[in-house]
Amino acid sequence: MQEFWNGKKVLITGHTGFKGSWLAFWLKTLGADVCGYALAPETQPNLFENLALENQINSIIGDVRDLPHFEKVLWDFQPEIVFHLAAQSLVRKSYREPVETYTVNVIGTINILEAVRKTDSVKSVVIITTDKVYENKEWHWAYRENERLGGFDPYSNSKACAELAVSAYRNSFFGEGKTLIATARAGNVIGGGDWSEDRLLPDVFRSLIFGGKMEIRNPHSIRPWQHTLEPLAGYMKLAEKLYAGEKNFAEAWNFGPAEEDSKSVGWILEKIKRIWNEPVNWEIADGKQPHEARLLKIDSAKAKDELKWLPKLSLDEAVNLTAEWYRGFKDKKDLIELTNNQIGFYQNKNQNVYRTA
Repeated sequence: MQEFWNGKKVLITGHTGFKGSWLAFWLKTLGADVCGYALAPETQPNLFENLALENQINSIIGDVRDLPHFEKVLWDFQPEIVFHLAAQSLVRKSYREPVETYTVNVIGTINILEAVRKTDSVKSVVIITTDKVYENKEWHWAYRENERLGGFDPYSNSKACAELAVSAYRNSFFGEGKTLIATARAGNVIGGGDWSEDRLLPDVFRSLIFGGKMEIRNPHSIRPWQHTLEPLAGYMKLAEKLYAGEKNFAEAWNFGPAEEDSKSVGWILEKIKRIWNEPVNWEIADGKQPHEARLLKIDSAKAKDELKWLPKLSLDEAVNLTAEWYRGFKDKKDLIELTNNQIGFYQNKNQNVYRTA
């Protein structure tokens, strides 16, 4: 992995967010020349500042809805690989701000594609969407990449629209194969440094570290939980294939956890309760809540068969690593060293070792 990424020019949109910060930090440790384009961090604290990324990469504050600005950044940097993670990524916020959600997630994605179309240096583009792009019937088997797209809420639907925009641009403007574009759909990612609103683990650890009431909407909802390093590794593998000119990889890909790691919210809470060694208390939120799916699983067989990507971490390990990071934050440890050590642990771990031992 390091041999490929060393010296590569990589542009990441959304580098000030949770997944974007992990990706930028990881690629920097591999020797990549990283440029980030995103709005300023939305939360305080935030992983971007926790990892001092402003001092490690070329960080540009900008809005993906501002096409002229992004086109200039892309032209000036001349990246070889682009990861598009910038998004309005919260379901409940999408009910409050539907127009912002659609403009950021759909028009923002179209702007990325349009700028890439005009920049000859770009060989490989990975557009990150979500497992929620599917028309979710809440059945018990997992969704494959060829299942019908839909999305009940504005966030999920806007990401399905982004998938369709990518398909249209790929068919209309990138057929010669000089630039290859793929989309990636991941499950509910967890990991240290996520301080977003209305997400389970950030809410839990924010309560444990700073105090305050913790409300849980539905402890019985089942989600495909995975550590953020898992899909990021998949995105990087996919980008490498696209960079090599392998046209059959320019399509949609699922990067989800193993079947047994789709667990309920209640299971996650009990797990944290056992490892934190302090009281963990919560209450069920009162009142009517916006619709959120109770059951969602995605099938990653294609990524396993064709990309040779497999989850490395059990859900137990993923939650343990997440709790370790937040404990480090609470105890004022060196978060750059801690994050680097967790990446090293992941890289050195044999794929799927916990399932074959």
